[in-house]
This record gives sequence, structure tokens and C-alpha cells, in this order.
Amino acid sequence: MSVTTSAELSAGIAKSADLLRGRKIALLTGAGISTDSGIPAYRGEGARTRADPMTIQRYLADEAARRRYWLGGHLGWRAFAAAEPNAAHIALAEMERDGIVSGVITQNVDGLHLRAGSARVIEVHGTMRRVVCLQCGQVFDRRDVATQIESLNPWLTVPESVALNPDGDVAPESIDAFVVPNCTVCGGMLKPDVVFFGEYVPGDRFRAAESLLRASDALIVAGSSLVVNSGVRLVERARRRSIPMIIVNHEPTRADAWAHVTLAGGTGDVLPALQELLQ
Repeated sequence: MSVTTSAELSAGIAKSADLLRGRKIALLTGAGISTDSGIPAYRGEGARTRADPMTIQRYLADEAARRRYWLGGHLGWRAFAAAEPNAAHIALAEMERDGIVSGVITQNVDGLHLRAGSARVIEVHGTMRRVVCLQCGQVFDRRDVATQIESLNPWLTVPESVALNPDGDVAPESIDAFVVPNCTVCGGMLKPDVVFFGEYVPGDRFRAAESLLRASDALIVAGSSLVVNSGVRLVERARRRSIPMIIVNHEPTRADAWAHVTLAGGTGDVLPALQELLQ
């Protein structure tokens, strides 16, 4: 069942609730669930196209690319870290506490599910909250690295208002004078603890996502166009088990043909409405 109009959306939410009632529901969430928190999505209406996304190969090989990455990330960090969970995040956390949702598998790196109170969250693409040294493995809190950046670049002023990209960064005007932070333990190269383009999701993290899905008997995909292979692989596992699958996304996804219901609406409206019907 594919839903487009307002009346169809309401009917689709009701149908979804009927399919989901009495089941343990796993969530797979993408960037679309955080747009109401002020973090833009990668795709869809209003998304800012990124013609030159950072790959792990470029990050490792190109010093100028690393400077641009860290400067842009620092300029956007304050606004990114200040984003608050929205109604969709809160609805999922409350449904988990009520025993309706078994957990959340998220492709997002913003930490908003955890801040909303969800207890079982698998961040398959990592988190911007942590930074890791690629040489010695030391892990740092991103806030401490931000303090180091400010010490290394005392001339740098972070504007009060910025236009965030989906990764939480902004486009800097110039990178020439910027000094990149290094590991304070060994002097090695630092990298946010996130999966870059060209990297694989760590095996243990993907297995944890599979385990959560196996422990559930329904799946909601919320705010993801399912372009990234890790999401498609999880949806394929749900399809093979023939468990109810609901997709909530403004735009079509790669898995719409497999879904029992597709809801073309905002997660901030649909998930609280489902919560109310499933209580």
C-alpha cells in the first residue's frame, strides 16, 4: 500500500498500526528523521547537493582535504551539537520504554536518539561525539578536540549562525591558516569516529544491527531513502523473513516494492501518530 494524500496518509498510519500491534518493532532510521532538529538530509526536497563528498582515501592522502574537513567541521560543530531531539526521536524512545520498540538502528551520526532517551541504539555509521587516533587508537571526546582546535587557531571565530551540511559541517571561505589537531598522545592523525564514504561498516556493529533485527518481528524504516548499502542489506533480511515492513519517507526508496505500507510523510508527524495508536 503506497500512501500520498493526507487522507491516504491517515489511513496508511491506521493500517500500519494494525500490522504492527502486538509485535516487537525494530527501527532503521536515516537523515530524514533529524531534519526537524535542524540537521539537513543528504537527499530529497530541500537537500543541499554535495558534489565533492569526503572519501576515506582522500582524507588519508590529502592534507588540504583534512584541513578543509576539520575547519568546516569545527565551524559547524556548535550548531550540530546543539541540535535537540524532535517529536520522532522522542516517540521512539517512549515506545521503547513501553516495550513496543525493541531498539533503533540508525545511519545518523548526530546522537539524537540517545539524547531522546532511547536505550538500545546501534549507530552503524558511528558518531560525531568521538574522535579516534588512527595511529595509536586513543579515543577523544569531540568537545576536547574542539578545545584543542581553538587553542591551535586563536584567530578563528565561529559565527553564531551557520548553514549546516548533513555531516554537521559548513563550507569555509579559506583553509590556508588553519592548523589541524593531532593526537595528544602520539601525534598521530585524528579522524571522527564515523564511517566515511569508501569505508565499510565495522563487522561487529553490523552484526549487532542484525541481532536486533532478528529479535524483532516488524521493521519500520524512517527517514531513509535506502541508498546506502548497509540499510538495504538490513531491509533485505527483513524481507526474507516476511515480517511486516513500514517505510516512512517523503520520497520513494529502493525498498518500496518490499514494504507492506509506504507512508509519504514526515517522521515527526507519522511516528507520534503511530505511537498513539499502538499504546
